[in-house]
Amino acid sequence: MKIIVAGCGKIGTTIIASLSKEGHDIVALDISAKALEEITNIYDVMCICGASTDCNILSEAGVEQAELFVSVTGSDEINMLSCFLAKKMGAQNTISRIRSPHYNENSLGFVKQQLDLNVSINPEQMVARALYDILRFPSAVNIETFSARQFEMIELRLKPDSLFDGLSLAEIRKKYPGNYLIGMVQREDEIFIPDGNFVIRGGDKIGLTASPAEIQKLLKRLGLFQKQAKSVMILGASTTAYYLAKSLLATGHTVKIIDKDRERCEEISSQLPEAIVIYGDGAQQELLLEEGIATTDAFVSLTGIDEENILISIFANSLNVSKVITKVNRGELSTMAEKLGLETIVSPKKVVSDILSRHARAIQNSLGSNVERLYKLVDGRAEALEFKVTPDFEYQEVLLRDMKLKPNTLIAGIIRNKKPFIPSGNDFIMAGDRVVVLTAGQQMNDLSDIIR
Repeated sequence: MKIIVAGCGKIGTTIIASLSKEGHDIVALDISAKALEEITNIYDVMCICGASTDCNILSEAGVEQAELFVSVTGSDEINMLSCFLAKKMGAQNTISRIRSPHYNENSLGFVKQQLDLNVSINPEQMVARALYDILRFPSAVNIETFSARQFEMIELRLKPDSLFDGLSLAEIRKKYPGNYLIGMVQREDEIFIPDGNFVIRGGDKIGLTASPAEIQKLLKRLGLFQKQAKSVMILGASTTAYYLAKSLLATGHTVKIIDKDRERCEEISSQLPEAIVIYGDGAQQELLLEEGIATTDAFVSLTGIDEENILISIFANSLNVSKVITKVNRGELSTMAEKLGLETIVSPKKVVSDILSRHARAIQNSLGSNVERLYKLVDGRAEALEFKVTPDFEYQEVLLRDMKLKPNTLIAGIIRNKKPFIPSGNDFIMAGDRVVVLTAGQQMNDLSDIIR
């Protein structure tokens, strides 16, 4: 599929990397020759230097044949105008990065309609939503949601003395019955889509799928349930911090935001009068201690510097803060941070990459189902996908036990009439269902791809 990506900053580069791996024909646009040189040194894509609002440049990029045009420059207005022009010139689908709270909270629907935008993405708002979900379930290191939050996958890092240690999945189901499924296991650098004979070990990271109520029930039985964080300290008054703080304040949380930019502190204080905003350098341990980091329920580090986020999160960990969340964009630093004991790491680039991959596959799809959600897990080595089943799906009402699935592929859940359940071999798929699939080592564009 031909895809044009305008804007080759951190987000744009991540999109190019992700879509290139999936075999798409990519054209990269940017006004910076240096940014494009870095792209060509790593990825096999065509690069064109110029403004994405220049019709001649768009024509040179082949916008008339583009099935997807993505604009993720640093300017909302340029992104919107670029997508508008691309659509007028023949691009079939457009995705625009729109970050400003002004657009997202006041006029996004109107803007999308008037400019004929297919999709708008706001990485900061999406990361804030992911952070909020984790603070809702502090026991988890990551949460992915499906089908309007009726079904979730949470990732848990088991302690060495976990009650699951030494038990097979079949034994766990007998000992702890319920409507849940352990569908993925990471053990050091290996990924498993396990069957009933698979034996869990302490230290494993497991992917648990179920409804939110079932997850909460199981965590309580295992003694892993942590109450929602009521007091949250946020380092860095970024746009992500604004969206997160707004959600937390709306649900009765106490929020304290620390930033060393006086002007930004004044701005976010006027936007969020209920938040406590502190002007100061959060890299200074004395300031954090004075502001009560040792007694806060959760600490979230959202500065623009990965290394600073990691170091300050390690300090928060040393004070036994119940929940520490760290924003890290660079993949190699994420791996290092995990080895240093930081369990919950979020990446804006990953969030955007997942969304773009899902839309690209949905555009390609015409085989009886549509990709509704897509999450890349464990550095992209595994995926969790949600498909919406259409009436022309070939394997309707075939018992799951009679389906020959591809290796390392698992049907983890079905949502039927808004009710989620974990399917057994005696269940089947119907038109209108939403089906959650876990897979490792496979690229799924359509639900039919699960069949061997």
